[in-house]
Amino acid sequence: MRDEIFKNPLEKQFEFDKSVASVFDDMVSRSVPFYTQNLKLIVELISHFTAQNAKICDLGCSTASLLLALYEKRNDLILSGVDEASAMLEIAKNKCKAFGAKIDFYQENLDDFIFFKNDAFVATYTLQFIRPPKRQELVDKIYQNLNENGIFVLSEKILYDDVKIAKKMIQIYEQYKLEQGYSKLEIATKRQALENVLIPYTQSENVAMLQKAGFTKIESVFKWVNFETFVAFK
Repeated sequence: MRDEIFKNPLEKQFEFDKSVASVFDDMVSRSVPFYTQNLKLIVELISHFTAQNAKICDLGCSTASLLLALYEKRNDLILSGVDEASAMLEIAKNKCKAFGAKIDFYQENLDDFIFFKNDAFVATYTLQFIRPPKRQELVDKIYQNLNENGIFVLSEKILYDDVKIAKKMIQIYEQYKLEQGYSKLEIATKRQALENVLIPYTQSENVAMLQKAGFTKIESVFKWVNFETFVAFK
């Protein structure tokens, strides 16, 4: 289904409810620049840096697009996904059934999720929805539950420290969304809905958070305007 949620007047703050889940795949592909290419990059990174039968956990897995791409690339991987939204997981499970993919899903808020050991964790545009006071604690848990030589792939919307650059990047991103078919009204309404719900960090704040958790080797592997992907190695 096509994302037309924000053509209507704002009734509440943004949440991953049934209405969002029903259009999520279209929403994310049109709202996140180079989403498909970044997903493919993450698949390649995980495939390269993990051994046979590695365990991979997607935190905030939404409709399982990344997990299914991993399954198609390497069906030896032991895959799991965590998401709080039941509507997202319902779609994820249906997609997995259609592909014949065996993937374990957990419906949990990440603050309450009981972590288990994995060779790779992934969080694509997930931590930005975690309240800042809880974010470091979550990254600490990720590090502690990574096996040795494990990796954590983190994709986030980011802020810029310089006000002039930040303003220009916002303008470039808004032009991108207009080119994807969103109206100025839709863009403004969604921005209002996400206020105090999506709270991004700067590049340096994300790196500092990873370092504080224990990661010593951190690389930025993708960046476009205010979207960036990091890989952290244990």
